[in-house]
Amino acid sequence: DMKPSAFIKKIPGADRKRRGNPEADLQRVVVSTLRQVLPKGFVVHHSANEVRRGGEGGRVAQGIAQGMGVHPGFSDLLVLGSGRCLFLELKSKTGRLSDAQVEFREFVVREGHAWALVRSLDDALKALSDNHFPTRIKGG
Repeated sequence: DMKPSAFIKKIPGADRKRRGNPEADLQRVVVSTLRQVLPKGFVVHHSANEVRRGGEGGRVAQGIAQGMGVHPGFSDLLVLGSGRCLFLELKSKTGRLSDAQVEFREFVVREGHAWALVRSLDDALKALSDNHFPTRIKGG
């Protein structure tokens, strides 16, 4: 077991920030941390679910992605292990869920799975605890 302060400072890239994309900054820290605190063999997965290009090229790329199985509103991260499944939607402090994300959250919860809105690393760690995911954090 380790205390959060014992590993957070050691996360590669945790101190790097990309200007103008707070959700991407948060996601890098959350993924790195979860991979360290979850037991060996657990999966933390990001499904590249949107195309950030504009114009006709972006529309074509989004159409291709949907044909390949992209689902509108799918959460940013999926955590799997010990028979549990947790969907994490990462947002900046002021970010709002899209209609598709609200619909996806409602579907996930209705199907009996866990879903959490994450605006900070503490939110992500709390979601693990609230949903009974074992961690290597003391008291977690």
